[in-house]
Amino acid sequence: MPEINKDSVINKNFRISVAPMMDWTTKDYRYFARLFNPHITLYTEMVTTGAIIYGDAARHLNYNQQEHPIVLQLGGSNPQDLATCSKMAEDWGYDEVNLNVGCPSDRVQNNKIGACLMAEADLVAECIAAMQQATHIPVTIKHRIGIDDMQSYEEMLHFVDTVAATGCKHFVVHARIALLQGLSPKENRDVPPLRYEDVYRLKQERPDLYIEINGGIKTFEETKTHLQHVDGVMIGREAYHNPYLLAELGELYGLDTLPNRFDIMQQMIPYFEQRMAEGAPISILTRHILGLFQNLPGARKWRQSLSGGNAKSLNDVKAAIENIQAAMQRTEDYIRENQ
Repeated sequence: MPEINKDSVINKNFRISVAPMMDWTTKDYRYFARLFNPHITLYTEMVTTGAIIYGDAARHLNYNQQEHPIVLQLGGSNPQDLATCSKMAEDWGYDEVNLNVGCPSDRVQNNKIGACLMAEADLVAECIAAMQQATHIPVTIKHRIGIDDMQSYEEMLHFVDTVAATGCKHFVVHARIALLQGLSPKENRDVPPLRYEDVYRLKQERPDLYIEINGGIKTFEETKTHLQHVDGVMIGREAYHNPYLLAELGELYGLDTLPNRFDIMQQMIPYFEQRMAEGAPISILTRHILGLFQNLPGARKWRQSLSGGNAKSLNDVKAAIENIQAAMQRTEDYIRENQ
């Protein structure tokens, strides 16, 4: 890996990660995301303990070796089940295991998973302690700044202190409350206002904890600004819709050369071939690369040619690459001729 120039940010041990997102951060997306930046930390989708223990564990836990560093995010509230799955994560080769205390979905609330657990700090601490005892890899937690009637900074601090008493040091904080009664999961990602200052304050008042901020972060400059206040930045939807942001963030690590989008696609073609040979439909693969040319000439046609069942073979993908390459060349020629 290229040497990191850590003088480029305030915190010398900073971390940038891609948030766990259901149906999005699959192993196919993670393979793609890794090609943009060798340093970012990748998360799986949230996987429930029941799906691992009683379902097809390999389907949920398998990943590509190129994905490291990679974190398994677990959903659950039974300490023993979480301990079992944490040990499995270590055996599978994951670099870290994370407990989800932030998902606002009705479905997970009914199973006592996600953001609703913020109201049960002692139970979360018991879960984290059991996970730590079961494994040697780091155990971390991702949570909201509050839920429903538990919206004050002081209540969040109590939650963090209760969990930190177990020895847990790494907290990923989504800087929005979750209104579990009244808002949909989608609305809970956008409607409650962002309170970055609460996360900054948490780092100031608990300097011994590693605090990573999440929520609404979309640009290089925003990321750099947050790193002046906290230890890490987790980027969600923007990393999916505009994955080249991950390449641009390489500057924070002292990377001098940004990867070429077409080189990335040349690396994806053999991966697509491998996955299709395993039985993966091409639509499952192409949906992750729709944002590759975001805001560039031909981006709309690129998306259209690869979505809605329009790409039926690898030849269609290769044709889409040639088409957008030609569109970008025509734009460059036009600009040069009219200077």
